[in-house]
Amino acid sequence: MMDLNELSATAVVAAITSNDCTAEEVTRACLARIEEREPEIGAFEYLDPTYAIEQARVLDAGPVRGALHGVPIGIKDCFETFDMPTTFGSEIYAGNNTGRDAAIITLLRNAGAVILGKTVTSEFIAFWPGKTRNPHNTAHTTGVSSMGSAAGVADMMMPIGLATQSGGSTVRPAAHCGIIGYKSSHGEMPTDGLMPMQASTDTVGFVVRHMADAALMRKALLGAEPAPPRPADAPPRIALIRTSHWEEADPVTHTVIENVSNGLRGAGAIVEEPAMASRLDNFTDVAITIQQFEFAHWRAYEWEHYRERISEPLRDFMAEGHKTSFAAYNQAQIDAAATRAEFDALFDTYDLVLTPSAVGEALKLGYPTGSSNFNRMWSLLHSPGINLPAGTGPQGLPIGVQLIGRKYHDDQFLADAAWVLDRIE
Repeated sequence: MMDLNELSATAVVAAITSNDCTAEEVTRACLARIEEREPEIGAFEYLDPTYAIEQARVLDAGPVRGALHGVPIGIKDCFETFDMPTTFGSEIYAGNNTGRDAAIITLLRNAGAVILGKTVTSEFIAFWPGKTRNPHNTAHTTGVSSMGSAAGVADMMMPIGLATQSGGSTVRPAAHCGIIGYKSSHGEMPTDGLMPMQASTDTVGFVVRHMADAALMRKALLGAEPAPPRPADAPPRIALIRTSHWEEADPVTHTVIENVSNGLRGAGAIVEEPAMASRLDNFTDVAITIQQFEFAHWRAYEWEHYRERISEPLRDFMAEGHKTSFAAYNQAQIDAAATRAEFDALFDTYDLVLTPSAVGEALKLGYPTGSSNFNRMWSLLHSPGINLPAGTGPQGLPIGVQLIGRKYHDDQFLADAAWVLDRIE
């Protein structure tokens, strides 16, 4: 029999609402797993087990509150929470409490979620890592920045972890932890109360172990109804885009992409390499220009008052942003808008883009945690993206593939991603 902490969020809601278990029992099961594994994994920045149980008891004492009734969720520590500290992954903000909830946290509470605690994020949701270790091998990283959420979900501490993505902060940790990591279309979910990294790409996402939970979260947060499953006799049209970074990928990533492509063709999907792909060559440079400029300006206060308490790699990144002229930044935005329009037109022919999620298996602990070159461009294109577990590498660590969808068609995108995942598994 499956332990309650191993259930999907969808199964948790069904079990609680049918009186097979209580929200308190599910929460206690998750907390027991956290107590067992947290010293080794380090997924949480802040945890108050007593308060988590209190939330569950309140839910058990009342009517069904919403689509996430009784579901324990870990919150990435870059979202404000009125009842828990929010440190943004920086010692500068140790013990900081803003006294308010981010919009997305209010929506989660209204939907009946149990807020377990705050999960570790990298410094200012950038690239200097926190303490979290990969549950598949604790000598390895999870990647950044939604590291605590990804590790916690992968290790059965909770069914859902709230995440964000500006470059690759949802997709890459999900790939390294062997779970599903979904980022929504840019601007679709509220970012009020989320510490910004860069306005042009900051996006809410979440990590789960089951595809149905991604659709459940969209229903709970946005009122979005899941799209019907793609019919078995109507396979998707898929554009395989290796990107100009293809040679940076490890051989195992090449093998997994080829195997997935061939398997999907065998299932009836059309998988082609479009000519438009060459337009994305050097697009990562455009993304980096925008990211550096915006990050440096968004974090002007910390740069001015706490510069020496910022990690050296992040200081160097911000310094590059301060050196970037507005003219160069503005041209990068113009180039991004033009490429975005051309990329959007690709979906007149294709339903999905297939591409690597990461270079390969997770690196050893330390800095750097890997490259976001297979993610940055897609984030700047504002399309929804998702990591799907697709195999393991020579070290026994997970390898994923990334799907990209049509902007603002996220529900159909998730249905198509489920079709693909069924044929990978």
